[in-house]
Amino acid sequence: MDSGRLFYFCPMDNLLLFDDPAIRGSLLPFTFTRPVADIRIGILKISEKWEKRTRSEVSFLTQDYLQKKFSRKPGDALAVNGAWLPENGVEKILQKLQKNQALYFGKTLLATYIGETEKNLDFAKEKEIIQLDSEPVLLQKSWNIFQFNGSEIKKDFELITAGRKSAEINDPYTRVYSPENIFIEEGATIKAAILNAENGPIYIGKNTEIQEGSMIRGPFALCEGSTINMGAKLRGDTTVGPHSKVGGEVSNAVIFGYSNKGHEGFLGNSVIGEWCNLGADTNTSNLKNNYAPVKLWDYTKGGFANTGLQFCGLMMGDHSKCGINTMFNTGTVIGVGANVFGDGYPRNFIPSFAWGGAAGFSTFQFSKFEEVAIAVMGRRKIAWTPEDKEILERIFETSKSYRIWEKSS
Repeated sequence: MDSGRLFYFCPMDNLLLFDDPAIRGSLLPFTFTRPVADIRIGILKISEKWEKRTRSEVSFLTQDYLQKKFSRKPGDALAVNGAWLPENGVEKILQKLQKNQALYFGKTLLATYIGETEKNLDFAKEKEIIQLDSEPVLLQKSWNIFQFNGSEIKKDFELITAGRKSAEINDPYTRVYSPENIFIEEGATIKAAILNAENGPIYIGKNTEIQEGSMIRGPFALCEGSTINMGAKLRGDTTVGPHSKVGGEVSNAVIFGYSNKGHEGFLGNSVIGEWCNLGADTNTSNLKNNYAPVKLWDYTKGGFANTGLQFCGLMMGDHSKCGINTMFNTGTVIGVGANVFGDGYPRNFIPSFAWGGAAGFSTFQFSKFEEVAIAVMGRRKIAWTPEDKEILERIFETSKSYRIWEKSS
C-alpha cells in the first residue's frame, strides 16, 4: 500500500462494514454490545477510519439483535470486513474491485459487492477471487486492541491533522517536547502539564481538559470532552475515548469512551469499554510473577487461550464497574454489566451481570442493572433507549450459561 502523508479519497455510495463470523467471537466481550467496526482503536473507531478515507457514510452488517441500533443502509453495497484497519492506498484497491470479484487475503474475505437483502457472505466464494498483495492489519483478538493502538494512533493522527493547524498552548507553565508531533483541537484547556511527543504523536481533542501536574507521553490520544485529572501519569500507546475522566497511572490502554478511572491506581495493557467505572485505587496486574505468557479467557473455545504476550492486563466490557481498592490479576476478562468489589483477587474470568468478587458471585438482576444504567447515562445527558434495553436484555439471557452459580442455586 502507498505510504506518506498524502491521502487518496474515492467517494463510495454504500460502504457496508460486516462482522466476520470467524473474528467477531474472538473480540468478545466488546462485540457483545457493538459491531466489530464500532470498536475504537487509535484515535478513531474503525468505522470512522473508513468514513474519513472514503468520504462516505458507512453502515453495518452485524448480529440481528444489534442491527436495529447499528443500521444497514438500503441498497446494494460494497461490503468490507469490519476488522480491517485501513491504511494509505486502501481506497485505490477497493476502486479496482469489480462486482463479480471478491477480495481476500489468504482465506479471509476482505471486500465484495452484495445485494440489498443478502446477509450470508458465503456466496463470495463463487466469485472471482482476488488476493491482496500485502498483508492487511486485521483486528482478530481482543488484546490486539491495545497491542495495535500505538501504530493506529500514528495513522489516525496523520489522517486527522493533514493540512490543518493545531491550536496553540498559551499556558506558560506547560512544557512541550517535539511540538511538531502535537495537535490540539479548539476548546482544549491545558495547565502546568508535560507533553512529550518524542516517541510518537499526541492528539488532544475538542473541549478536553488536562489538569495541573499531568505527564503525558506519546503516542497518546485524548478524545473530545474528556478530562485528565491532576497529577496523572499517562504512558505511550494510550487512548482515552470521548467524555471520560482519567487519573493515576495508565500505560498502553484503550478506554472506549464515557468511562471513568478518575483516581490513583495502575491500568496497563488493558481495554475498557463504554459506561465503565474503576473505583479509587483500582490496580491491574499486567505481568505475571514468573514472566510467563499470559492466558486470557477465549469465548470461542470456552476456556483460557495463550496470548503469547508477556504483558496483558484487564479486558472490561461495557457497563461494568468495580469498587475501591479492587485488585485484578494478570489477564482478567470481565463481561458486560458486571459489578466487582471486595477484598482479594477475583477470578480471571467474570461473566456478564456478575455481582461480587473473590468471596463469590451472585447475579446482578436486570431490573437493578437497568436502574444503574439509566442513572449513569443520564449524568451525561444520554438517554437509555429501547434499543439499548433490548440489546442488554439479550446479552443477559445469552450469558446465563457462564454464570455457573445460577445452576447450583
